[in-house]
Parts: sequence; C-alpha cells; structure tokens
Amino acid sequence: MKKLLTLALAAVLMVSALAGCFGQQKGGTVNTDGSTSMADVMGALTEAFKEKEPNITVNYSGTGSGSGISGVLDGTCDIGLSSRELKQEEVDQGAVAHVVALDGVAVVVNPKNTVTDLTTQQIADIFTGKITNWLDLGGADAPIAVYGREDGSGTRSAFEEIVGVEGACVYTNEYGSTGDVIGNVASNENAIGYASLSAVNDTVAALKVNGVAPSEATVKDGSYTIQRPFVMVTKDGVELSEAAQAFLDFASSEEAAEYITAAGAVYPN
Repeated sequence: MKKLLTLALAAVLMVSALAGCFGQQKGGTVNTDGSTSMADVMGALTEAFKEKEPNITVNYSGTGSGSGISGVLDGTCDIGLSSRELKQEEVDQGAVAHVVALDGVAVVVNPKNTVTDLTTQQIADIFTGKITNWLDLGGADAPIAVYGREDGSGTRSAFEEIVGVEGACVYTNEYGSTGDVIGNVASNENAIGYASLSAVNDTVAALKVNGVAPSEATVKDGSYTIQRPFVMVTKDGVELSEAAQAFLDFASSEEAAEYITAAGAVYPN
C-alpha cells in the first residue's frame, strides 16, 4: 500500500510539473501591418520566432508604411511596420519607433543599360524631370522612364527625402509594391526606379551612387548614403500583449541578427 501511495504521489507531482511547464508557454496572435519592403525580413523573423514560440501566430499584412503606422495608432494592429523614420506628427500622436534593421534603397535600372554610376544630383535631376534622356548620362539615346512607388510608401518617402526631391518627382508610372517596381524596370530597357536593397534580384542592376555600390557593408558603414531604417512601431502608453511583446523583443535582439542578414537587410548594432 505504501508503495502504491508513493507511486501515486510521484505521478501527481509529474502531472503538476508538466502542467506548470505547459502553462508557462506563451500563446496568442500578433497582427502586424505596414511596409511591403519589410516582407522578406518579416518572413525570416516570423519563421524563426515560430521555432521559439510555436503557440504564437504572427500575421503580416503589407499595406504600406503609412497604413501600418496609422493602424497601430488606431489600434487595428499590434505592431506597425515602417520602412522610413517616423514623422514628427506621428510621434506627437504617440508612435514609438523600434529600429530592427537598416536597408539601402537601391537605384535600379534594366541590366542592358550601360550606365552604372550616378551622382546624387544626377538622380535628383532624373526624378524631377530635368534630365530626360539617357544620352545625357553617357547611355543610349533613349527617353528615361521614371518608375517609383505610390504616395504613402515608406520607400518613396525615404528615397525622396534623402535625395532631396520630396514632393517634386515626375513619375512615368507609380506602383503599389517594391516587387512591381522591380518587375517593370526589368521589362523596360529605358527604365529607372528604386527598391529596397533586400528585394533586388538579378533581373535588375543596382547602380553605384557617388561611386559606392549598395551592399550590407556600405550601408552599415554609411558610405552608401541612400539608406533608411526598418522600424517596428508601437503606441506610447499602450501595453502590448504578452505575445506581441515577445515578438518585438525577439526582433530587437542580437538573436535576430542572423535572420535579418539572411533576408538581405543589415542588423543595426
């Protein structure tokens, strides 16, 4: 009888221990919304986070930086995603920036284009319509097709602000995603556009800017000047759920560095 009681007690203690262990696991859903340029980084981070916290689901919706910031301020998402620095009016409304990565904004052309290097001023002149033919830049005698993102895009805001052409660009076409810009530049020999460095593939050619090629190293050391932060946005005074806080902590940690790098972005520290 004594032996049976001992075994029963051991079983109870084991069940209690297991229940306590499982009770400590986090669970829930995290809704993120915003920058399409952060899609690869978010994909890498959410996949890695799922290995750590299998009971937490992280949802990502790419609707643009402005929409993501508005979403977190309005309470329609847990974490906003922005591929530009926050504006003062957004900060005044309570937006708080958590920089998780850096990204170069590559100026891209069709691979058949013979122009490989432009100055910041030449880029500004192209996008404001002062230079309209590739011949003026040492290229073919052909009109320049200027492609960019839609108004409200973080990539567009960052590019225009850094190059000094904010609100002055003359676009041939505007697109709703980074992928659309790349795809259309790839299909037009006379096109130029801009895209997140993390999204650039071999269907387009990234130009040197002031003699410096965009890369992880040149973004990190600052020599490639057209760069911007990848930001997770929360609202001041609003406490995140345990699940959302866990994801933000992971994305901001050194543990996330290898996943951010693998996604083509630059770990900021």
